[in-house]
Amino acid sequence: MLFGRSAEIAAIDDVISRAREGAGDALVLRGEAGVGKTALLDLAASRGGSMRVLRTTGVEPESDLAFAALHQLLRPVAGLLDTLPEPQREAVRGALGLGGGASGDRFLLAAGVLSLLAEAAAPDGLVCVVDDFQWVDRASADALLFAARRLATEPIAMLLAVRGDAPVKGVPPLRLGGLPEPAAAELLDAAMPPAVKRELVAATGGNPLALREIVRRLGPGQLAGREPLPDPLPGGTQLFGEQVAALPDDARLVALLAAVESDLDLVLRAAARIGAGRPAPHGPGAAGAAGTGRAALHELEVAGLVRVEGASVRFRHPLIRSAVHEAAAPASRRAAHEALAGLSEGDRSAWHLAAAALGQDESVAAALTETAARARDRGGYGDAATALARAAELTPAPHTRAVRLKDAAMAAWLGGRPGQAESLLAEARDHAGGDRALEMEIAQLRGRFELNSGSAAEAVRILATGDSLDMLADAAEAASYVGDTAAIAEIGRRAAAFPEGFLRDVLTGIGLMLSDGTGHGMLRRALRRTGELTEAAGFLWATAAASYLGEADLAVDLVARAGRVARVSGMVGQLPVVLEFVATGERIAGRLAESQAISEEGLELAREAGYANSVAAHLANLAVLAALRGEEETCRRHAQEALAIAIPHRVGLRAGVAAYALAMLDLGTGRFAAAHDRFTAIVAAGPGAGHPTVVWRSAPDRIEAAVGAGDLEAARAALEAYERWSAQAATAESRALLTRCRALVGVGPEKELPEKELEEALRLHANPYEAARTALLLGERLRRAHRPGEARPHLRAALETFRRAGAEPWARRAHGELRAAGESAEPARGPALDVLTPQELRIAGLVADGLSSKEIAAQLFLSPRTVEYHLYKIYPKLGIGTRTDLARLVVLQKAPVAGGGML
Repeated sequence: MLFGRSAEIAAIDDVISRAREGAGDALVLRGEAGVGKTALLDLAASRGGSMRVLRTTGVEPESDLAFAALHQLLRPVAGLLDTLPEPQREAVRGALGLGGGASGDRFLLAAGVLSLLAEAAAPDGLVCVVDDFQWVDRASADALLFAARRLATEPIAMLLAVRGDAPVKGVPPLRLGGLPEPAAAELLDAAMPPAVKRELVAATGGNPLALREIVRRLGPGQLAGREPLPDPLPGGTQLFGEQVAALPDDARLVALLAAVESDLDLVLRAAARIGAGRPAPHGPGAAGAAGTGRAALHELEVAGLVRVEGASVRFRHPLIRSAVHEAAAPASRRAAHEALAGLSEGDRSAWHLAAAALGQDESVAAALTETAARARDRGGYGDAATALARAAELTPAPHTRAVRLKDAAMAAWLGGRPGQAESLLAEARDHAGGDRALEMEIAQLRGRFELNSGSAAEAVRILATGDSLDMLADAAEAASYVGDTAAIAEIGRRAAAFPEGFLRDVLTGIGLMLSDGTGHGMLRRALRRTGELTEAAGFLWATAAASYLGEADLAVDLVARAGRVARVSGMVGQLPVVLEFVATGERIAGRLAESQAISEEGLELAREAGYANSVAAHLANLAVLAALRGEEETCRRHAQEALAIAIPHRVGLRAGVAAYALAMLDLGTGRFAAAHDRFTAIVAAGPGAGHPTVVWRSAPDRIEAAVGAGDLEAARAALEAYERWSAQAATAESRALLTRCRALVGVGPEKELPEKELEEALRLHANPYEAARTALLLGERLRRAHRPGEARPHLRAALETFRRAGAEPWARRAHGELRAAGESAEPARGPALDVLTPQELRIAGLVADGLSSKEIAAQLFLSPRTVEYHLYKIYPKLGIGTRTDLARLVVLQKAPVAGGGML
């Protein structure tokens, strides 16, 4: 029975109850040692009824062994791995050492862990319990926290117990204090005088473990109140210090070995090797030595200090382990590690060797480096960073130490620990010793770190010092984030010295486009080689080439291919960045819900990875989407959050997009003068605060705002610039936008528009959303020219497209014009997909593409059961019952809208 924990029990019951109903959640029990966290976890494990229970405990000696805790937790359900999508299945198999093909992608691995937990939750739900989470190895912790933040649609309750202030991002805490005095008093003997009880409770803060252990050490006179209590009362490891000190030598040796190694067989064999000069267990006398170890272990169990659980030995409480460790002399601890290192192998042996080392030792450092490589290959970047950092400490040669520190920095970065990465890289620089090649590798990493989370302008400065094509490409990317056209042109000039090839042609072509406008031939040549591309980074450079040619629609297609490649290829650490461009492409294509879902996913991944500038990118895109939907408060909040990162970090591209969101908010609601002012400011913004690509892509919107505000001179100037940008564009959509802009600038807003040009634009449009905007402009002018019959089909088609896209301000504008044109009835709404959430819409689209639930799960980092859950919600929303019905509806909704046949 637990005393004084009714509120905590209610909170745990609530999590489990909601999970049983399919609305999973996670909870962190946080408190000091002995406060009762484990007791509450024991209770939680018993409260699920028929729900499956998976459980593991962090063990400090295993905290550096990648995936140790995950292996223990998932071992009972490893038989369910075959139900996972193949990429996830292979990643989890590799992490658990079951022979899978390790991808090295921690996001893919974490998605596989989530999928496996979801499968384990069938049919009655799952209670997942992790004690001493502060000692769970980093690889396991990262994967479990990824899952914990994504349980909303899973029948899973996850409860984590943490001592102290160890960070657990994204999971709500339940803080445990000491027991209130009445409850604490109930733990004590009823015959104990109330005054003694009050004094004990006050002195221990109501900590249950402290109360029990201190009472065991008090004499009869103290318990009866006849003698004073010790002052101060023992606390922390002191609770068990006397008990440990009183142990016989053999028992203390076994206790020390158990404090640094949990494997029972290793502990007993090491005790035999160390004890009283006896030979190793495989030689003469081994049985006697092993018997002594078992006798000592039995003594520890009888004393209530340890317990044997299967093949492991565990302390009754972690404070006992700490007391044993503190009581041992440093030489004794090193001897214990040395004996264990000689009996173990692989990662365990490497870490024991490191703990036994006195001073630097290359052989030990090399063993730790191999351990790091194994962890890294399985996606355990945090543990790899720890191993490499320790290896560097043990490395005598400065150059080798610098290489290992550099590799540790990269691993920490990929593990989502940018602060640790920057510290390690700074130390690597100090030991590089003038090696030019190594200094450039370190500089390239510094530049990438800055570009993802720091100052993009500083990234340009660092990366531009390089002389390799790859480093110049990174410098060009950083300069493009800043919006520094002079730097991009100069990098393009330097890239021209390299042999002809795809990347060289893109860099040089972009540089020429910005310097004298002559790079279109080189960019066309690069785009003809896109069939050779296999990596997401290559498709992103192809996207940039298409953008500089003015072909936004081709850029959208190429960036979508980059996203597909990144999801299946394990593009380590860069998925949040790739998704920035994929989400933007979906928005430009008018697929607003898909863009929303991708940016929400990217934002979550960017925050987990510590990529601040990617966070700004996704927030800026979400701000634009909110503007197009007319959600003013949300738009302003996202835009301000994005600007708060982008401006000090000199990320002009994202600052420009955030400013564009605010301008589109005004344009969509008809505030033309305010929109015109904002677009003018976007054009005037310099590097770090604005971006030429934003200026170019927003030109059609800027022209519309200027015309609406009555500033025809500004509209004409914007058109001239847009014509220069689009001079080499060859796609139909780019010609459609240019034709629309020319039509707008041809006359003022109160006069008849050149309808032939707008009709030609409608004929050319391939983007339904932009076609709807052109149709709205044409319908407005026709209606004002007293030609309502001609206006209505265009306005009706525009209204339907805006509704599908969720662009409510534009839909209201079209509906108002339609009513003014004489159509008073509300246009009929079909079974529109706009009732679906962004995630549901993405899943519906992938179903229409013919993907199975497993394939969809692999693409979206979901579990197959989550995909099925979403489909279960989608069907009744749309009034359908099968995947075939859903696919047919999606295809119909994506088809051109009737009404002039132009959308």
